[in-house]
Amino acid sequence: MNSYVSLHRLGSAALWAIATAAMVSPSYALDKVRFGTDWLAEADHGGFYQAAADGTYAKYGLEVEITQGGPGTQNRTMLLAGKLDFYLGTQQEQLIGIEQGIPLVDVAAFYQKNAQVILAHPDRGIENFEGLAKLETIFMTHGGFGAYFEWMKANFAGFRNEQFRPYNFSPAPFLLDKNSAQQGLITAEPYEIQKQTGTEPKIFLLADSGYKPYANMITVQRSLIDTNPDLVQRFVDASIEGWYNYLNNDNTSANALIKAENPEMTDGQIAYAIGKIKAYGIVDSGDTLEKGIGCMTGARYKQLFDELVKVKLLRAETDYTVAFDTRFSCKGVGLALKK
Repeated sequence: MNSYVSLHRLGSAALWAIATAAMVSPSYALDKVRFGTDWLAEADHGGFYQAAADGTYAKYGLEVEITQGGPGTQNRTMLLAGKLDFYLGTQQEQLIGIEQGIPLVDVAAFYQKNAQVILAHPDRGIENFEGLAKLETIFMTHGGFGAYFEWMKANFAGFRNEQFRPYNFSPAPFLLDKNSAQQGLITAEPYEIQKQTGTEPKIFLLADSGYKPYANMITVQRSLIDTNPDLVQRFVDASIEGWYNYLNNDNTSANALIKAENPEMTDGQIAYAIGKIKAYGIVDSGDTLEKGIGCMTGARYKQLFDELVKVKLLRAETDYTVAFDTRFSCKGVGLALKK
């Protein structure tokens, strides 16, 4: 089956979306590319599913197979092995990978703000990020403990290793302990907690407190840039248009594809996530307001490098400039689609 998204459980809405994309596709052969995301299909990937559903990828001469991530998947490894052409990664994993000699390159940043948050109970008087240091416990993953928590300790007084408790991706321990906080993504965990308790938790976005890595990066092998930069540019440009349309226009067909690929995803979860993405400027803020969604600059990329050097997660002599290529973004693509 030729389709612009590889799906195994297609409902009628998703089939209609793919058929629509096929009808608007050009008559010449499309370049087939494989794109791996970082998690199960969700609104955080909405712009890419939008570009698939509404024919934008086809307009740019692309047939895109989206391979969702999730538990047990290794899409970044698949990129390194040449089984994917594009991967949706993070700036931090890219910088650490460069220090290890991994030849991957970031070419666009679709999350200007990482969606990482710390959540607190709404009735504990925690009114600002610093106030989280007063709590006895913060549930977080080992990855978070070794990354952004190091930044928290270096930049705010009172945070200490003794606060750490492992986060097992269930809100139950947090809900039982009123003197605790927990990590999460602004598009996911607050919704689940609100659904269970009827009240939204206090949300503290790390990006708004100074920890500003890019996220949802388009990452490629360096060899693809060297051999086919036009393909890279077309994928980036089409994805940018997809995100503008997803956030500002009719996203019904994209959401149908998301739910077909990930049947546990609900309309309520998707609507909540889109609302937070817009309200907090996760995709469209800062440089993107004038230069377009996906914009990635060298100066901004260096900010995280400096922070990771400061907390001794990277060596100062590491050549961070080989981790990214700014030639493919910040060109104002898609601005006319924004209402």
